[in-house]
Amino acid sequence: MERLLQAPITLALLLSNVGVSLYAFTDPSLIRELSFQPRRIQKDGQYYRFLTAGFVHASGTHLAFNMITFYFFGPLLESILGTVSFLILYFGSELVAHAVTFAFNRDDPHYSAVGASGAVSGVVFAFCVFFPLRNLYLFFALPIPAILFAFGYVFGSIYAMGRSDREGGMGDWIAHEAHVGGAIAGVILTILLEPRSVQVFLESFRQLLG
Repeated sequence: MERLLQAPITLALLLSNVGVSLYAFTDPSLIRELSFQPRRIQKDGQYYRFLTAGFVHASGTHLAFNMITFYFFGPLLESILGTVSFLILYFGSELVAHAVTFAFNRDDPHYSAVGASGAVSGVVFAFCVFFPLRNLYLFFALPIPAILFAFGYVFGSIYAMGRSDREGGMGDWIAHEAHVGGAIAGVILTILLEPRSVQVFLESFRQLLG
């Protein structure tokens, strides 16, 4: 809890996601109203969905996975980047993620997705720019370098995207395209916000190679 108290933006975003999602679980119509629906954006100009879709989740498991991941990566990045840059990273990654999702699904009248996956992917990959070789503990036990975790996260999403296409639709409310878009945005925004991060990234591999 102490780490969150020292990262007020991370704490505020985490509480906002949990609060809105839990409330929406009691009212499914709210999930539909806030979800990312390309057809409603095109037809009715409901551009607010580019942001609101990131604060509702498909299930308790979906919410927990995103927020636990955000909890592990957010506080340290907020301390490195500062308040304003961290906000730009989070919401910039979400917007780019939804833009990618829109591009892939704008002709699907039934497409609908929710979740903070794009923003969280951006945060995860931003972390990897600064600490690519730092060990993370998968399932709290298996050590794995951050960069391998991040790419596994994205490749899993790409596989899920392909499976969704083969099955004729996504059907699980989770925007797998958003993981990819958010990851790309996270790296680019990190470099723009903190150009020295490139040197930090390269130095990590120089030390590994001796």
